[in-house]
Amino acid sequence: MKEDTKREITINKILRMVAPGTVLRDGIENILRAKTGGLIVIGASEKVLSIMDGGFSIQCELTPSHLYELAKMDGAIIVSEDVKRVLFANTNLNPDHTIPTSETGTRHRTAERVARETGQLVVCISQRRNVITLYQGLFKYVLRDISVILTKANQAMQTLEKYKTVLDQELTNLSALEFEEAVTLDEVTTVLQRFETVLRIKAEIRRHITELGSEGRLVSMQLDELVATVDEQAYLLVKDYMNHGHDVTPHHVLSLFHGMPADDLMDGAKMAKAMGYAPSVNVLEEVVPSRGYRVLNKISRLPQPVIENLVEHFDILTNILSANVDHLDEVEGVGAVRARMIRDGLQRIQEQVLIDRHI
Repeated sequence: MKEDTKREITINKILRMVAPGTVLRDGIENILRAKTGGLIVIGASEKVLSIMDGGFSIQCELTPSHLYELAKMDGAIIVSEDVKRVLFANTNLNPDHTIPTSETGTRHRTAERVARETGQLVVCISQRRNVITLYQGLFKYVLRDISVILTKANQAMQTLEKYKTVLDQELTNLSALEFEEAVTLDEVTTVLQRFETVLRIKAEIRRHITELGSEGRLVSMQLDELVATVDEQAYLLVKDYMNHGHDVTPHHVLSLFHGMPADDLMDGAKMAKAMGYAPSVNVLEEVVPSRGYRVLNKISRLPQPVIENLVEHFDILTNILSANVDHLDEVEGVGAVRARMIRDGLQRIQEQVLIDRHI
């Protein structure tokens, strides 16, 4: 698994734990408003227990009010791994003082060192600056105000809408070229670049939604409506055009795209290489046939196994388009009625994309 993917999974897991609407976040907000500050360690592992000194064994249910009252004492609060119980309170933590830290305040220095030494999530609530900082291992994240996150999420959503509009138009243009048998590798990689850009903006908005917690429901609904089928369409496009001899799955190719730096993503040759084409291929001139998965999936009530059988039988979209009803009927699972439905469906799709295409 790529380091960036691991980091993204870690961030989302941590943000869900402290998102608005959770018991832990409600307690933290109470501490913030009271300006008492606090240090909370999630999980009483053996390493955490070994650096604890003094304090009280509480063993009570974790509630916002309990967390708020216990934070009035100067020591750290240790809660269970499942964030359901308060285990210890007012305890001193003595991490290894040789562990490097970039923090200046005593509480923040302790929090960073504890996180690095134990690997547990540590929440540090600043008494003076009204800031919540999360530490886990080498990871550090400062929680932002809900209004700031909401503004950023809305801005990202507007950007996503613009990119999605462009992507939809380019997909229509690509479909028209498929019917004309005039698709080059350059057109394919350009559309895939659009897909990847949309997916990256989507991931960023997902991060905002996770951090917003219960406040992010409306943004989540908007996102789901806007990009509900984007992942599937990207998968089908790769399945249509990846090199036949490339012994990897479309999911693997998409994961390669996800891991590409922004500069490489704009390089059509590097994207073509990820799809199994030779490095020397001229993307501007290489004409590539579609296998037909994406177009066939537009036909309503056409089962996936039948689509697979059609592609396996005819190999490329051009052959499917030129096949008459009798030839289509020969494919397993089609039948006379479905063959006519496929012919009519392809004709309607062709007429529509030729009307909608943008020259």
